Amino acid sequence: MAGKVRHQLFLPRATSDRLEALASRPGVSKSALLAEAVSAWLDRRGRSELDDRFGLRLDRMIELLDRLARDSHIQLETLALFIRYELAINPPLAPDDHAGRAVAAKRFEAFLLQVARQVSAGQRSLEPGEAG
Repeated sequence: MAGKVRHQLFLPRATSDRLEALASRPGVSKSALLAEAVSAWLDRRGRSELDDRFGLRLDRMIELLDRLARDSHIQLETLALFIRYELAINPPLAPDDHAGRAVAAKRFEAFLLQVARQVSAGQRSLEPGEAG
């Protein structure tokens, strides 16, 4: 019986009768049943304390992730609508319009550099009071 502590406890008659019935099976003891039941109850209690301690934080994180997903959807939809609009109002360049393609390439390069500057500086073009 090394590592075990003896306890004396009182159970209601109905609970005691149920314990006796379960313990009457071969290979099952009242001590093992009670130890398992107490461990299960303590484990559930511990989970409840974790929920109490971290539940509010997790709820806030879930709300934040939901907002981020919504914002991301709005950004992607805005970008898609802008691209569709630009493609609809600007005619495609002719295959032999090398000057137009050169200007487009310079504009695109300038756009990428501006995005890189904004991202590396931690700036956002859509923040109130800021201009890109």
